[in-house]
Amino acid sequence: MNLDLLVDPLFRVPFLTGLLLAGLLPLIGMYLRLRGEWLAALAFAQMASAGALLAMVLGWPMLAGGAIAALLASLAKGLAAAAGANAYALMMLLAWGAGVLLVANHPLAEQAGHALFDGQLYFTGEGHLLAVALICAGVLPVLARLNRSLLLARFFPEFHQARGLDARPGLMLFDLLAGVVIALATVSIGVMAAFALVFVPPLVAYRFGRSWRAGLGLAAAIGTAGYTAAFAISLVFDQPFGPVCAVFLVVIFLVPGVKSDRL
Repeated sequence: MNLDLLVDPLFRVPFLTGLLLAGLLPLIGMYLRLRGEWLAALAFAQMASAGALLAMVLGWPMLAGGAIAALLASLAKGLAAAAGANAYALMMLLAWGAGVLLVANHPLAEQAGHALFDGQLYFTGEGHLLAVALICAGVLPVLARLNRSLLLARFFPEFHQARGLDARPGLMLFDLLAGVVIALATVSIGVMAAFALVFVPPLVAYRFGRSWRAGLGLAAAIGTAGYTAAFAISLVFDQPFGPVCAVFLVVIFLVPGVKSDRL
């Protein structure tokens, strides 16, 4: 074990990039779980990975390719809302198939494909950090603004109808925000690490949060703490970050007392 790696300047930018995402992704996950759409996070991540690989093959920035693919997925989700989980499963199959074919048939995509699926956070640079910081600065105020509308749409859907309001623009805006955030996370920390941070912290927060606001704070705290521990473990033991992050978060969920995801 080399504990000096934990304070190496080389790893500061990747760590900060992931830390910002680890605080934001659980918040997105809380709203997705609120709407019963947590599976959409994995669909967005898979689509973003396929888009990033295609962008690399075409000579475009991977961040841009991943974001565009995730945005298209979020738009398709809104148009196919009645299909529910079927739409998410179809998107995942399409993205997985396209991604594997790109990796198998193009040498440039092979290394990037392993990084996206294994979650090699250490390859991220200042461009990733800047993009993530800007997204966090923009998404958090919008989420705060959408909070009341999303809660009403879930628990009192007749409220908007009674006042002659249309809840769909707010829901679509949230879908677009979720798509962009998950796309950046996928390109930065990998498919399954991004999904783990969207999925697991809200599971715990829904069990122990005393209120919606407290649940949001708890989910963000679990995400950042779990990410920090996983980053240190993977770095010290020279392991790929994505699997370590996913396994560590699952272990947190399996701690005695975490038995359900009820509100």
